[in-house]
Amino acid sequence: MGIHYDYKSTRGEKALKKEAKRKARIEQRRAKKTKDNPVSKKENKMHDIDKPITLEDLTNPDKS
Repeated sequence: MGIHYDYKSTRGEKALKKEAKRKARIEQRRAKKTKDNPVSKKENKMHDIDKPITLEDLTNPDKS
């Protein structure tokens, strides 16, 4: 019966290790994805298509 006692007593610790391992794999995938495609982070804002484009929108550099 020693096996069962040991399993129950270390179940929480094993669950924490498994969760940490899973989070590490997710972080590695996320880092690899951003390393491969760094351009996708910076996305240009588009002008609202329902609003007409004015001269101020085109000439004012501070508006963006």
